[in-house]
Amino acid sequence: MARFYVSQTDPLIEVDRVISELRRGASVRVHLGEASVLMLAAEAVSADSLRTLASEANSPVALVMTGTRANVLGLDKSDHQACVVSTPGGLHKAVIDYLANPLSALETPPDLTSLQISAAGHLEQACVTLAKLSRLLPAAIVATAGPATDALNVSVAAIDAYMDIAADSLRVVSEARVPLEAAEHARVVAFRPRDGGIEHLAIIVGELNPEVPALIRLHSECFTGDLMGSLRCDCGNQLRGSISEMNKFGSGILLYLAQEGRGIGLVNKLRAYQLQDAGFDTVDANLQLGFDSDERNYLPAAQMLRLLGVTRVRLMTNNPLKVAALAQHNIEVVERVAHIFPSNEHNHGYLRTKATKSGHML
Repeated sequence: MARFYVSQTDPLIEVDRVISELRRGASVRVHLGEASVLMLAAEAVSADSLRTLASEANSPVALVMTGTRANVLGLDKSDHQACVVSTPGGLHKAVIDYLANPLSALETPPDLTSLQISAAGHLEQACVTLAKLSRLLPAAIVATAGPATDALNVSVAAIDAYMDIAADSLRVVSEARVPLEAAEHARVVAFRPRDGGIEHLAIIVGELNPEVPALIRLHSECFTGDLMGSLRCDCGNQLRGSISEMNKFGSGILLYLAQEGRGIGLVNKLRAYQLQDAGFDTVDANLQLGFDSDERNYLPAAQMLRLLGVTRVRLMTNNPLKVAALAQHNIEVVERVAHIFPSNEHNHGYLRTKATKSGHML
């Protein structure tokens, strides 16, 4: 029976370490009980790393992708959460690149007739989750691990628990007064998880009254809209508009969440923009990438509010999912406050899609 070293570290640190390995193109070992696979992030695979993985493995190299990605490629029309794509001799890099490439819909496909599709088990599904946590495309190269492979280990249990543990471990690490153009009496509070991961921010306007439900907005960071003034979305308008409304009300909290692109990250959002320019709408572009239409997790927001002493809120949003998510995490939403801005020629279709496909109330 193969034996391998199992890390006894904090699950957050365990996952954070293998994320660094995957992002630089190295392999890691993912284990569930006595079973384990060697994994490469499909996005970061090279011909050399693929050959090395094949030489260290006890099975042919296969690709794990989301069921969403397999569906849009026409490979599998079931409702599997994730699928394993394989061939008897192992996959070649050209096939991997095509299957994992977010722009493959615009390319001529290679010969796919020998592909075998099967439902992914828990171990393989965790590899896709790990690719998502790495802010890479949601696809993984896997092969059964050999006994002598020197690679960092991570457990499926640590991967599954990572998001919840990271959110529960958020703590205030810094706070400062920051006068804003639309709200001179404002301060910014920074929250960081225990593993030293990405910080979330709270912009607090005015003095909160604990007897009154706080006026709040959950705002996912948007580099292009918030900072650059992109016309492809309405994020910049929503950011500045909500702060202005909070100032008029007398107080409020804007939670600035590190969840770019509805949770897929900036690089993948730019890929989605390429697909949108090719004719896909904002939801279908995410599906082409292999993501769900919205990958965000609102447990960090609920934890931040609790740390600020807030459990009852008036939520500025057009997204009913945010109302439901806060309620699920024991934050009472006493009122939904509409938050609508005029469209322009660049984001009209984007806003229409959010209303028709994502249920936004515009």
